[in-house]
This record gives sequence, structure tokens and C-alpha cells, in this order.
Amino acid sequence: MSHVYVRTGIEFENCQMALAHIGEEMLAKDVVHMTYPAALLEREMSYPTGIALERHAVAIPHCEAIHAKKPAIYLIRPDKPVNFQQADDDERVAVSLIIALIVENPAAQMKLLRRLFSELQNPETLDMLLSVPAELLAQRFRETILEPTSCMQAS
Repeated sequence: MSHVYVRTGIEFENCQMALAHIGEEMLAKDVVHMTYPAALLEREMSYPTGIALERHAVAIPHCEAIHAKKPAIYLIRPDKPVNFQQADDDERVAVSLIIALIVENPAAQMKLLRRLFSELQNPETLDMLLSVPAELLAQRFRETILEPTSCMQAS
């Protein structure tokens, strides 16, 4: 089970600073190896993770599983949107929610990414994640994305 960390009330000048913060925080929490911060930055440069959705944009930075010690998710809701390069073109998007994935198992990472993409397509889900009080963000994320109990689940 992934531990969900939350950070609000923070600003970043650019996505590199946001990624550096993620690397430092996850090292401090001992969920990643020393190689993680550099691997995260490197992967973002090669494979950007900004995603423009209907009303907002998110970024889902992640890197190879070998850099993880244990699974975690780090949700960051910055005070001001942070520009990330879009995953599918050269445009930049102003990201309101950063969802850093630290996954030990590559198959689990693909499954989690698919679930994230499908849930985030629903504008209400993202609106809720952006407006819920910070102390409830991890719980709501877990309920809506990690452990959805909908009877519509694909088996």
C-alpha cells in the first residue's frame, strides 16, 4: 500500500524546483534511494509529465522503480500553478496539482497511471482534489483514486 504524503502552502518558480523539492522530501522520508532526485529530473526532461485536462492541468512525475525503496505518492498543491512541459507536445501547462509517484513495481506503476488518467478525466474529481481542505487531501485521493469502490470497476 502506498503512503500518501501531502504538501500545500508552497510555491515553486519552475518545475525543476518542484522536482528538486520532491526528490529532497522523498529522500528525507526514506522512501527512495539517493539516485532518485537525479533520476526524477532526468526522466522529466526526456518524458515530460504535464497533462492538460478539461479545467486544470496536473503533472505526474515519476521515474524507474529501481530508485524506490517503498511505494509512496506525494501530492503537492502549490499556491500558484507551476509550468510543466506537456507530455504530448512542446507546450507548457500551468499545473495546479502535482502527483509524484514512487513505485517499486513497474506493473503496479502502469496500473496506477491508468487509474489516475481515467479518474482525472472526470473534472469533478480534480475540482474536489483542488478544493478539499489539505488535511483531507490524502484521504480523498485514496478514496477516489487508490481504492475506488464503484460497482463500475473494470475487472
